[in-house]
Amino acid sequence: MFGIRRPLRRVLAPGLPTAWGALAITYKLFCPLARQDALPARIVTSAVFFAVGTGLVLHMRQALVRELKQARRVAGAAQSVLLRPPPSRVEGLNAAAAQLSADRGASVGGDLYEVIATEHGVRVVMGDVRGHGLPALGTVAALLGSFREAAHDEPDLGRVLRRLERALHRHLCERARDTPDATVAEEFVTVLVLEIREDGELYVLNCGHPWPYLLGGAGVRPLARADPLPPLGPFPLPVDLSPVPCGHLLRGESVVLFTDGAEDARDTRGRFFSLPESLTEAAHDRPVSPQQILRTVLAALVRHTAGRPTDDIALLVLENDRGSGPPGARGTVRPATTHPQPTTGR
Repeated sequence: MFGIRRPLRRVLAPGLPTAWGALAITYKLFCPLARQDALPARIVTSAVFFAVGTGLVLHMRQALVRELKQARRVAGAAQSVLLRPPPSRVEGLNAAAAQLSADRGASVGGDLYEVIATEHGVRVVMGDVRGHGLPALGTVAALLGSFREAAHDEPDLGRVLRRLERALHRHLCERARDTPDATVAEEFVTVLVLEIREDGELYVLNCGHPWPYLLGGAGVRPLARADPLPPLGPFPLPVDLSPVPCGHLLRGESVVLFTDGAEDARDTRGRFFSLPESLTEAAHDRPVSPQQILRTVLAALVRHTAGRPTDDIALLVLENDRGSGPPGARGTVRPATTHPQPTTGR
């Protein structure tokens, strides 16, 4: 039945305005009241044309609402394909992710994330495209497509990041050629690429993105405090891309990746959201799972912003459940082992 209604609606859509117009013309040409100058006749004529105009306005409004709903469905479907949720378990890691979009009209954000198990370890990307909504969707698609290939192909994490840089450059060049716009030259993306090896060793390359938080028995603390590289886009990456060693992710510990919309969220008084406090609250529940952490943080964010975030927010939680290491070691971070760090070619 639904399949019959849609073609019928398309056929009737142009006919309804025509019918309203024909009604007005018929009244003007053939109705005696339309040719009288008396006040009652003028009132009736005005009422007829007011009804016709109102009908046309309501018809146009209904058509625009249908188009908006269709656009939202298409945008949501496109984003669900591009920004697919990670599997709940990846090579011994429990994973969960969520996103809040600031674009209420299209329900599409400019944040991106992906978790992929490779022969080089579990590789993760978290990024934030400048802006949000439909214009950012193409950039998200370009970067995610490049990462999903490079994560498997490149043994070195620095080469993965360089592939992302090239993909962004090609995408922006194509946008500038197809739709010349001065703002294309100002586009940039903050990106964090994380590698979790089989023994729990963590390596990170950070291009202007907030550092993740490590959640364990010792509390909540930043994964690293090194100065990040510049965001992708405005400046070329340096020749030497040595990943930053960040110790080990021990059994029971979680690493929380996020976009800056989480810490930049403000309440009605202009106060910033405290993500570490929310994560500390989430860690009180034992045992704590990535899904529980997300529920706690998202609920706090919604309360803090009154359900109206001004920027896209993405959260990704990975918990080490591989069973490596003694249970008593939970809450301590062992320093990374000393060995030559991988570098990229020029």
